[in-house]
Amino acid sequence: MKKLIAASILALAIAAVPTNAANPPYDTPAPIAYMEDLSSGAVLYAKDADRRIPPASMAKMMTVYVAFDLIKQGKLKLDDKFTVQPETWRKWHGPQAGSTMFLETGEQVSVQDLLYGVVTLSGNDACVVLAEGIAGTEPAFANLMNQQAKKLGLTNSQFGNSNGWPDEGRTYVTARDLAKLARATIEEHPQLYKQFYSQHNYTRTLSTGQVIKQDNRDPLLGRVAGADGLKTGHTQEAGYGFTGSAEQNGRRLIMVVAGLGSYGGRAEESVKFMNWGFRAWSPHPIVGKGKPVGDVEVQGGASSKVAVVAPRDLAATVPAGTSPEMQGRIIYQGPVKAPIKAGDHIADLVIDSPGMPQQTLPLVAAADVGEAGFFRRAWLGLWSLFGL
Repeated sequence: MKKLIAASILALAIAAVPTNAANPPYDTPAPIAYMEDLSSGAVLYAKDADRRIPPASMAKMMTVYVAFDLIKQGKLKLDDKFTVQPETWRKWHGPQAGSTMFLETGEQVSVQDLLYGVVTLSGNDACVVLAEGIAGTEPAFANLMNQQAKKLGLTNSQFGNSNGWPDEGRTYVTARDLAKLARATIEEHPQLYKQFYSQHNYTRTLSTGQVIKQDNRDPLLGRVAGADGLKTGHTQEAGYGFTGSAEQNGRRLIMVVAGLGSYGGRAEESVKFMNWGFRAWSPHPIVGKGKPVGDVEVQGGASSKVAVVAPRDLAATVPAGTSPEMQGRIIYQGPVKAPIKAGDHIADLVIDSPGMPQQTLPLVAAADVGEAGFFRRAWLGLWSLFGL
């Protein structure tokens, strides 16, 4: 049975004269707020981040994630077309239907246009047409959403529909889970994320010839450098919320705010919160790309150990202007079973420093390790048999 192994403790004192570090203070009017630095895994801020809340349109992030995953698998194509069913149109058009893409009954719409409708316009109609086109019915699509939620480890989230429309509490999320979902979207589907999440507006021409141009509600676009997603949400029940991300100088932050009282308040707080994340914290180099960090044990391999190295320049996130002492622990589920390919993510470097959030950085195998040959397997078997 594999077990969690902590390898050697590594001294990571960076500065000659270390300074004490403490989390920079931040005061937010948002009842719920969360921020994570994806580059280091550091949680920079958490306020009631595990409280279950209605997501409103932030639930659409999971609808998009499901679609992205199917596209990646080759089971869905951007030029596939779905028909707007009459009953779907009746339910999801007009003022009572909330945000809309202005789809028309019987219209055939490409997956690409529907995704723009979901992400840029927050169209409730686009969400349902996409869900029905993929799974046949919206409840069947909600099952796919929940399967993905389980796969991603969203332990405090459940989806009852595709667009976050109030459903008597069946749909709920947490700020921490929304951040996990955002991270998975960005890291697993970088090209699709770039294509769909950073559009400032979307223009659509109806069959009547009427041209409708709608702006993206993302409050960070055009106001925070590097902002490129993700999704706003608002219902009377949920208040105003937003899950956002931005990247500056190779450092990417994800933020969530929820329960704010107004559209303008959400915009103001989102910009302020993200700017705080970039200004109050800064990256601190730990180990350069390709540099060896240590070894991990290998099971059933031609070698009993393999070195792990940094897959990129690794940096911890520290309060701006400080140079704290840090210690690192190599953590992995092991022994790691062969075969192993160079570049496989097989361990993590966990950084600890007093008064700072724990941070987890990836480590990868430095070389291939093939499966053990016959004689080595026999020898390993003997060692195991006699407890050597």
